[in-house]
Amino acid sequence: MSPKVVVLDYGSGNLRSAERALARVGADVTVTADLAAAAECDGLVVPGVGAFAACMAGLRGIGGEKVIAGRVEAGRPVLGICVGMQVLFAEGVEFGLRTEGCGVFPGTVDRLDAPVLPHMGWNTVAPPPGSVLFDGVAAGTRFYFVHSFGLRMRDAGPLIDAGARLTVTEHGEPFAAAVEHGAVAATQFHPEKSGDAGAAVLSNWLGTL
Repeated sequence: MSPKVVVLDYGSGNLRSAERALARVGADVTVTADLAAAAECDGLVVPGVGAFAACMAGLRGIGGEKVIAGRVEAGRPVLGICVGMQVLFAEGVEFGLRTEGCGVFPGTVDRLDAPVLPHMGWNTVAPPPGSVLFDGVAAGTRFYFVHSFGLRMRDAGPLIDAGARLTVTEHGEPFAAAVEHGAVAATQFHPEKSGDAGAAVLSNWLGTL
């Protein structure tokens, strides 16, 4: 049977493209704000576009952060995408505003030090040895990014010390393009907008469910 995946609807955008991309690789997908469905599904996807603070407000507005915490505690798979990755961290800083995140990962999401922002377009990534998300993905494969904030690698020490696998890319400075830690995975890029490369990452994630 196809794995049951919920794309959590907490008022953020990009829901339908994520739904279509997951269905394309074989998931039985539902887009919903139903917290019981989000808690019980095989895999929970947390999307996100826009500002960290707005996404956290939306999550808290439906109690989504509690469902994420419950799944993490139970070792049940969660996948964060773009700002949905960022809100998994302890906090985000945008234009001097510091917002508490879900705290699944240690670390602070901050503005990239780059000459041109947002970082928009296609970029290569460097996965670590043993990566599940990038299994079978050829070196030099490009993924689609659109963001100005991320986990800068100079701030990634606590996450690395916790045993996470970090995939790295660079725009102005090195930053985390993806994180894999236990049952939680996250991508700063948009797999649903990354064609066959993104489909391969989503298919690899489905294989863990």
